[in-house]
Amino acid sequence: MARIHQVGQQKLFSERPTMGLDEYLYQPRAVLERTSLIPAKLKPAFLTALDSLISEVEQYWTTDWAPVRLHGDCHPGNILWRDGPLFVDLDDARNGPAIQDLWMLLHGERQEQLIQLDILLEAYGEFADFDSQQLKLIEPLRAMRMVHYLAWVTRRWQDPAFPKSFPWMTDESFWLRQTSAFMEQVKLLQAPPLQLMPMY
Repeated sequence: MARIHQVGQQKLFSERPTMGLDEYLYQPRAVLERTSLIPAKLKPAFLTALDSLISEVEQYWTTDWAPVRLHGDCHPGNILWRDGPLFVDLDDARNGPAIQDLWMLLHGERQEQLIQLDILLEAYGEFADFDSQQLKLIEPLRAMRMVHYLAWVTRRWQDPAFPKSFPWMTDESFWLRQTSAFMEQVKLLQAPPLQLMPMY
């Protein structure tokens, strides 16, 4: 990934966007407000939680990073191994902060993520410099992905493949869980960000 970013910082995408709040929060919020997938009795609480999440992200999102061309959706399922890693599914490729291609590789509890992050950045640093200030973007980016993904599925609901692939989107319990997930994410945004050095 560091090698990909080395190339990606030489020239940005001209026909793909740069990650930002409009694409990942404001436009999706409008889609989710209009959809009939969310049961009417649950929508007010859902939108309230969503607005709280958006408000919190606005406080922590910054644009003081140097953009690079990103894979954009770099989770383990999009890395195939055959004599080395093969990165697939470039639908979400765009310009953005390098941490976007790293944070989805972290999993587990906070301490586990710190260990993984240490290993990841040590390896990354063999090929490219990493701006440690971008670590504070992990939870804003996670929140943006949560909202963007819901709207992405919602926009495509008229495609017959989507109701078959995402049948839980019509369940009340799904939208209740999403509301709770937004509220939990607000707490994560308010917590100290992951960092490799202890705070003093």
